[in-house]
Amino acid sequence: MPNYNAANEAEMVALGEQLGGVFAQYPAALTVHLLGDLGAGKTTLTRGILRAFGHTGAVKSPTYTLVEAYEFVARTVYHFDLYRLGDAEELEYMGIRDYFSANTLCLIEWPTRGEGVLPVPDLLIDISVAGDGRSVDVRTGSATIAALLPASA
Repeated sequence: MPNYNAANEAEMVALGEQLGGVFAQYPAALTVHLLGDLGAGKTTLTRGILRAFGHTGAVKSPTYTLVEAYEFVARTVYHFDLYRLGDAEELEYMGIRDYFSANTLCLIEWPTRGEGVLPVPDLLIDISVAGDGRSVDVRTGSATIAALLPASA
């Protein structure tokens, strides 16, 4: 699976835009788990993904609201941040299964906090600090998705 490097925030957003372009052309719903420590760049990458869909506004991590919805013609993108989730069962109370319907893209920060309730992801994106930049490891079990991923960013 591809591994990308982003030397700075602008490169992380650009990588997100490339990945968002792939996600926009994928014909089915997608679930993406975003892994990484605090400050690794999960929300920055999400900003780039949303730009690929045409979003021009600010993107903040929905730490307190748990989810932010972005409606586009092609699909709805849900950005989750489960950092403050006390128990995975809380997701059931918010109707989590309704978000994973046809033609949605679900980007989930801190997915380990929702283990046992969240569906299996189509992609895992693991971001780690590498010097002043970031290393971004993308993994998928889908040959179809893997074939669409850019070789480099």
